[in-house]
Amino acid sequence: MKNDVARDTRAAPTISMIGTRAMLFEAPGDFTMAHQRRIWSLMDAARTRPDVCELIPGVTNLMLIFAAPPDRPQEEADWLRHAWDTLPERHIEGRLFEIGVRYGGELGGDLATVAAHAGLPPEEVIAIHHDSEYTVCAIGSAPGFGYLHGLDPRIATPRKTVPSLNMLAGTVTIGGMQAGISALTGPNGWNSIGYTDITLFDPHKQPPALFAIGDRIRFYPESIEL
Repeated sequence: MKNDVARDTRAAPTISMIGTRAMLFEAPGDFTMAHQRRIWSLMDAARTRPDVCELIPGVTNLMLIFAAPPDRPQEEADWLRHAWDTLPERHIEGRLFEIGVRYGGELGGDLATVAAHAGLPPEEVIAIHHDSEYTVCAIGSAPGFGYLHGLDPRIATPRKTVPSLNMLAGTVTIGGMQAGISALTGPNGWNSIGYTDITLFDPHKQPPALFAIGDRIRFYPESIEL
């Protein structure tokens, strides 16, 4: 059960206990790279604490898992809040991946939906999508899945109310203000606009995930089928 430790004004972070050993820090405001870089900085600072045994960064949030239930969780929450207010942004110079996409067709079946929502022809949606550079902000949800910042607001599209039941791994997707590539085959509520052959997660490799926090991605069209 999620119990609030602190909930201040709308401009302040939310800090909550998750069970007895985990604390979730949620940044205020929108999903911006400035906020994400401050999460990365907070992650580095929390890594030096001897009472923290694991850190799980998310999209403008950070979960701290303590070695033992904290005796005074308010003190940990105060430390997080002070660190958030004072630490500079951390810039990570990640690798650049250039990824070819087969846009549209059967494996990009939601391209028309995205185009209709944006009020743009499908060709322009594709051009806008591959004209941006994306940053991997966090890895999660599924093994190897990278949450990407950088989607042009003109083609942001809400997630589906009824998920696709068997979306293939490698499907290039849009979900709200985020872009992504599905890491596993299975149910998925994001909008499919294309497909790529890359493998995002291989348990036999080290590291098993292809992407890491701070990596950059540029898409380019291998083919377009409208």
